[in-house]
Amino acid sequence: MRRLFGMPDEEKLVNYYSCSYWKGRVPRQGWLYLSVNHLCFYSFLLGKEVTLVVPWTEVTQLDKNATLLFPESVRVSTRLTEHFFSMFLNINDTFKLMEQLANIAMRQLLDNEAFAADRSLPKPCKTLKNVSALKRDLDARAKNERYRAMFRLTQDERLDGHTDCTLWTPFAKMHVVGQLFISNNYICFNSREEDLCQLIIPLREVTIVEKADSSSVLPCPVSISTKNKMNFLFANLKDRDFLVQRISDFLQRTPDSSWGDTSPLALIGHSVRSESISRGRHYHPGLPTASCGLLQLYHQDTPEDLGPKAMKEKMKEESWNIHFSEFGRGVCMYRTSRTRDLVLNGIPECLRGELWLLFSGAQNEMATHPGYYGDLVEQAMGLCSLATEEIERDLHRSMPEHRAFQNETGIAALRRVLTAYAHRNPGIGYCQAMNIVTSVLLLYCTEEQAFWLLVALCERMLPDYYNTRVVGALVDQGVFEELTRAFLPLLYEHMQQLGVISTISLSWFLTLFLSVMPFDSAVLLVDCFFYEGIKVIFQVQTLVTYSNSEYLLRGCRYLDNVVNKQTVAPPTPHLHALLTSGDEPPPEIDVFDLIKSSYEKFGTLRSDVIEQMRFKQRLKVIQSLEDTAKRSVVRAVMTESAFSIEELEELYCLFKSKHMTSCYWGSTSSAAERHDPSLPYLEQYRIDSAQFTQLFISLAPWVCGGHTPTLAARLFRLLDQNQDGLVNFKEFITGLTGMYHGDMTEKLKLLYKLHLPPGSTHLYMWAAGHVTPWMSHLYDDDTFTAFTDNDTLLCIFSTEQFIEFCKTLYNMFSEDSSEQQLYHSIATVASLLLRIGEVGKKFSNNGGKKSVAAVEQAPPLSAPEGDEDEASVSSYSVVSSGSLRCEDVADDDDAVLVGERRRGSTLDADWSISFEQALASLLTEAPLVDFFERKRDVRSKMAACRAQRAVERQTSSASDHELTPHTV
Repeated sequence: MRRLFGMPDEEKLVNYYSCSYWKGRVPRQGWLYLSVNHLCFYSFLLGKEVTLVVPWTEVTQLDKNATLLFPESVRVSTRLTEHFFSMFLNINDTFKLMEQLANIAMRQLLDNEAFAADRSLPKPCKTLKNVSALKRDLDARAKNERYRAMFRLTQDERLDGHTDCTLWTPFAKMHVVGQLFISNNYICFNSREEDLCQLIIPLREVTIVEKADSSSVLPCPVSISTKNKMNFLFANLKDRDFLVQRISDFLQRTPDSSWGDTSPLALIGHSVRSESISRGRHYHPGLPTASCGLLQLYHQDTPEDLGPKAMKEKMKEESWNIHFSEFGRGVCMYRTSRTRDLVLNGIPECLRGELWLLFSGAQNEMATHPGYYGDLVEQAMGLCSLATEEIERDLHRSMPEHRAFQNETGIAALRRVLTAYAHRNPGIGYCQAMNIVTSVLLLYCTEEQAFWLLVALCERMLPDYYNTRVVGALVDQGVFEELTRAFLPLLYEHMQQLGVISTISLSWFLTLFLSVMPFDSAVLLVDCFFYEGIKVIFQVQTLVTYSNSEYLLRGCRYLDNVVNKQTVAPPTPHLHALLTSGDEPPPEIDVFDLIKSSYEKFGTLRSDVIEQMRFKQRLKVIQSLEDTAKRSVVRAVMTESAFSIEELEELYCLFKSKHMTSCYWGSTSSAAERHDPSLPYLEQYRIDSAQFTQLFISLAPWVCGGHTPTLAARLFRLLDQNQDGLVNFKEFITGLTGMYHGDMTEKLKLLYKLHLPPGSTHLYMWAAGHVTPWMSHLYDDDTFTAFTDNDTLLCIFSTEQFIEFCKTLYNMFSEDSSEQQLYHSIATVASLLLRIGEVGKKFSNNGGKKSVAAVEQAPPLSAPEGDEDEASVSSYSVVSSGSLRCEDVADDDDAVLVGERRRGSTLDADWSISFEQALASLLTEAPLVDFFERKRDVRSKMAACRAQRAVERQTSSASDHELTPHTV
């Protein structure tokens, strides 16, 4: 890749595939290279070379399709074009890897975090010797993600391995075929037949692991016992000894086990301590806390109801108790289709908090982090931030119709949970709708339980829902639209024309229907959501759209009349229904019928299909958000810039591309330091000095040969007002506008200031009325201090700064069509300014008291003895005649010139000129005036920049770990 595409060493190849690239109607057979940040293709056939480089961050759509023209092809779409690839040996594997790399790129656009390879992967076996470490890493990540999603495990859980086996199910008196999964903290089982049986065994609960006697009926069995006296029998294990060894290794590292220093093999068949150690306190003694669900606090005062609803609630509780006795209770419970049926019939209020914790996986996190929530509450107390301010504003908007949140007890509990989570995850902080969901959690759970449920929601079950741009909700909104188009095409077209879908569905996702449906009904959907995941929300949404489109189009009041006729809780007024009006409300519908119908009509939706649809929509949503950000930046900058809208958009793309390069190829500062989502769009992306120099060389109209990086560094120093070593897009455009669209005075003023030393205290600024708006902030810093009596401010050049200024001008005129005339003009101006400076020195108070050398005595500008003015003119005439080329005054010569001057004589401390003097002298030469007043087109520079490769070519040879087609 480095040789073919000029990639730097930091760019890592993941894998390569033989395929055909369709360029027009002609397929070009070659090699598709997939790296972490780029999709590349190379072909060389019959003397024709085809090279393609597409950054993953520019991909807007990725499809696998089969058509008559492109059989078994992959389409890669960007904003400008589409690319088709076909003739793969294994298109499914290739497409999965492309999806994974595109997902990583979208995460970079969201978080600006570079891809970090997993250094802890074991060494590959012989059969994988030709597979790169990155490919193995990505394969392991994909398996880990599927494993965690299947069993609702935490993000740090890593799958160690899986194997086919059978599980004895005492409730069915049969062996169930499935797969056994082993990770660092869990043993999990999932049946081959969907919903037949699922099992999660935390290693902290394991007391005995032993190998049972094999038989022809039960070959290679392993028995596992837990603290709650449950026994699990796995059989038909291919490598039982190795499996038991791995479980023993993990048990030894489990904090809650007392394996000690004995051999893991000696522990098989022996008991682990059954009592867990209480580690740390859960709450500070002085902290008020809700030790039970808020609903219990307000139900205990109501008289016991023995009506039909209460009897039905009792029957539900009894059904669950029977289920617990048969299938187990707690984290090690067998989860079957019977469990799902009970959930669909409604969870009893007394068990709702417990089962929410169990099904969401929050129970495991809470058990492994005792005291964590209490510590967070203590740390967050008294802290003030944007998140806490938003939380305070929304506290009294959280279910104000419910008694639990009409007093300080409920409000204080909600405040602590939301503040603790904002302190735990400042990347999310607080988002509207979190208060509504959390208030419902607090009704059925303690504060700590509600906190861990909120963690499970925000970080696992509803990923990216509650960030600053609600990306996850927008993605699922797109999935919902796609489902509507698939199941209800006619209705979709009608609603799409009215824009109804995007208007009504966002709150459904963010609040899980809690804000648009009566509380007693919506909470049943939350029951199903914690068990089934987002799938049930899509089912209900599609059914609601299918059955009640008429009411939705008329005002979305249908959901106000979804009722729960079985609830035993006191009626809670629905605020959304109270605020709506209408003479003909839709008929009531029972929420149980709604849920049942959603499973009957749309129960075929599978989680893997939803994830595939989410991927497609994620590309569209994130790229759409990036386009919106670009338009916002352009609107904000165009009032302060003379560039056109099209030019600003292109400059923004180039600036952002340079920023993104730093995210995956490293830089002097981390990506997190460069990207601050809390800032306005035009200030979010920032680049450092090295990247600014690259853009300056490509885009700036002032090309100074080898002196250009020095000029770029000076401009960067000038634009970096807060001295943080980074420049945002607004500052970048300000500097570029000055060079392209300023008049001659403004351009010279900018160039003049670039040669002033940083932090000078003797510099003066022009009056505010003389500075254009786009130049104003360039002169608004601490280096400018006092005004003169006539409000005309003078910037003073010393001898050394004057020499640097002249060198920049000489280099700037190189390769210009009027090069010789410009050299002659600047020599004349420089000579004139030298004489002005000498005259000014004679009038200074200390002019005759100091013995210093004149500027003409410097070695590079030496002249025969004689009149000073003649020597000055002759020295500069040599340059104008062409004997001194621009490369003779490059950066290295700057140091030589100043160094020799300092060795030969002392710089003239009294010699100086002002900007007005320099400007008046430059205006006397017509070639200089023409040069600085010449209109320059940034479009040609941008076109050349686009034509360049996205990365610099490097001639370094491929490293040992890089794959090449010749190794196949």
